[in-house]
Amino acid sequence: MKNIILVVDDDKTNLSLAQRILGPQYRIAAAGSGSSALTYLESHRPDLILLDINMPEMDGYEVMERLRANTRTESIPVIFLTADNLAETEIKCFQMGAMDFVTKPFVPDILLSRVSKTIELDQYRHNLEDMVTAQAEKITEDAMRLGKIQESVIIGMANLIESRDGSTGKHVKNTQMYVRMIANELLSKGYFPEELTPAYIEDLCKAAPLHDVGKIKIPDAILQKPGKLTPEEFETMKLHTTHSRKIIKTIIGDIEDAHYVRLVEEIALYHHERWDGTGYPAGLTEDNIPLSARIMAVADVFDALYEERCYKPPIRPIERIMQIMSEGRGTQFDPTIIDVFMGMLPTLKKVLHITD
Repeated sequence: MKNIILVVDDDKTNLSLAQRILGPQYRIAAAGSGSSALTYLESHRPDLILLDINMPEMDGYEVMERLRANTRTESIPVIFLTADNLAETEIKCFQMGAMDFVTKPFVPDILLSRVSKTIELDQYRHNLEDMVTAQAEKITEDAMRLGKIQESVIIGMANLIESRDGSTGKHVKNTQMYVRMIANELLSKGYFPEELTPAYIEDLCKAAPLHDVGKIKIPDAILQKPGKLTPEEFETMKLHTTHSRKIIKTIIGDIEDAHYVRLVEEIALYHHERWDGTGYPAGLTEDNIPLSARIMAVADVFDALYEERCYKPPIRPIERIMQIMSEGRGTQFDPTIIDVFMGMLPTLKKVLHITD
């Protein structure tokens, strides 16, 4: 059965164009105003809404607010339609909860691609939520339930991210390995004894792959951009930290093991904080940054430098990476953690099969 798309636009020409472009693959419902769209949604639930911003009486932003305030429509994915190319408009679209935006006049291939990706991601989300819910209902013992949900969520989320960016799937596996290595090294040297226990490390390693899950809400044009991001694009990219926390609360927020949930949220929200307070999203400093996020930050940066990305080649040799990271001691990174990491060079070489 074809997916249903509701196109909301006061311009009949745009409605007709959307019908011609999307009609062969999707069932199209059309609304010429915000109020008629809301009336349609009282008795129908489309798989996606294409929502024009500039409309008389009720603009797209007001329609979006009403959608998100209604439990029946709050989860329907929305792509904004606009002829406005201003960065401020783009940022506001994402801040209001849009999955993406498309500029007018429509370019058929771009419109089809954005619609297809958004519907696919929403289906992944629904499938994952259904899977977690079904498992939670069947599992009665807390330890078994936590293990099953963690395993399913981690695998599901990792695969979901990998569908957006081929490098990210490898990244989540690598960073999990580095987090375990760093945490075990800190434990063996007696650092952070009040927090760093074997049980803490196990939860930390299970949480690590979810650190960038919020990137599923970042547009492809930004996530896969081969060059440097503009200031406006970077502001959008930074939102992946807060997106991550919201997604985590939705998927595993009802798990009774509060310690694990807290670790996942800490890593996802704060792994871009810096020791000197110049990071994001909260500008936390020093020990105010959770230990889990401080460990994750080192693992994340190392893998980003060592592996190839769409915007940069890999840095070699590994000694050059260690030198670059050591320069962030006391500014970007926790001095204790980065000192321990510097001492792990022989172990890293062995794991990465590097021969001198």
